[in-house]
Amino acid sequence: MAPTVLHLGWGFPPKITGGLDTAIAELFEVFERRDTIDMQLALPAEFDPGDRENIHGIETGTGDLITRVNRMEDEFVRLADEADAVHTNDWFGYRPGAAARKAHDIPWITTFHSLSVERNLDPPRQELDAEQRIVDEADYLLTVSNVTRERIADHHGGDARVIHNGFPSVTPSGRDVKAELDIDGEMLFFVGRHTHQKGLSYLLAAVERLSRDDITLVVGGTGHLTDQLKRFAEALEIDEQVEFVGYVPEEELADYYASADLFVSPSRAEPFGITIVEALSVGTRVVTTDCGAAEILPDDVLVQVTPDSRAVASGIQRGLAMDAPVDYEKRTWGDVADDHEAFYLEILEES
Repeated sequence: MAPTVLHLGWGFPPKITGGLDTAIAELFEVFERRDTIDMQLALPAEFDPGDRENIHGIETGTGDLITRVNRMEDEFVRLADEADAVHTNDWFGYRPGAAARKAHDIPWITTFHSLSVERNLDPPRQELDAEQRIVDEADYLLTVSNVTRERIADHHGGDARVIHNGFPSVTPSGRDVKAELDIDGEMLFFVGRHTHQKGLSYLLAAVERLSRDDITLVVGGTGHLTDQLKRFAEALEIDEQVEFVGYVPEEELADYYASADLFVSPSRAEPFGITIVEALSVGTRVVTTDCGAAEILPDDVLVQVTPDSRAVASGIQRGLAMDAPVDYEKRTWGDVADDHEAFYLEILEES
């Protein structure tokens, strides 16, 4: 009988909120086709796709994020009664993971997909404290890149094992987004949350530095900085070269990537970079700051820059001048599942 690992996630396609959701969903899909690990997934009921036997929606009610997360604890502990191990993700898994471990005396694993110091200029104390408690109390720590492994050691004194994410592929429908937006010249594309982590101010300033009216930057996504970024574009007098298109549905992303001449990821911190490998999957060149995906890609695939406007502008110029095809070996989610399976079997044998 296959060992059961109960995961705690947050979103699930098509109701996803970020790269963490994509990574967990991809892993879930692989394990559902295998008989080696029985992966069960618990998540908030509002993100439950509703038709999957091994996905368990938990009502979280209303209130702030921490209040809703804490309401998952009792049901997660109940679901863990049949599990051989529990696997939580990021800071929000602290209370459910710790409670399940205590109640059932089973291994508790946590994967850090990112740290609060990577996501925030001024990290919330509650997130930092939860991360530290996880490092101090969890039995095993995983993370998605060496860059985040080093930050876990620096900020929390923890030692994590790295299992890199897989490379999602997206398939364009043939829709010409560039034409729809009436872009005659080069199209740069960014998609992601509009937060300080994503470094969008560097990208806007880079467009201004380029002093080229044949470049249009298409900005997908939303966030608490959206209005501020629009004002910044106006102040730089590049607002006519920047298209804020808002939330881009999952099924439309591939056409945006494929229509772009470059995808640009100017993040202050990018633990892995799901959008980076999605863009590569349609053959679009990527300009990016340091990211986990770079650790498992050939050196000549990405145009790598530092998070400042001068470097990003230079990277855009270099990227637009390159015409060689993007060539690399894809890391599949089957590879990721293989690594997790070997890890689970190893620790369960130890316990």
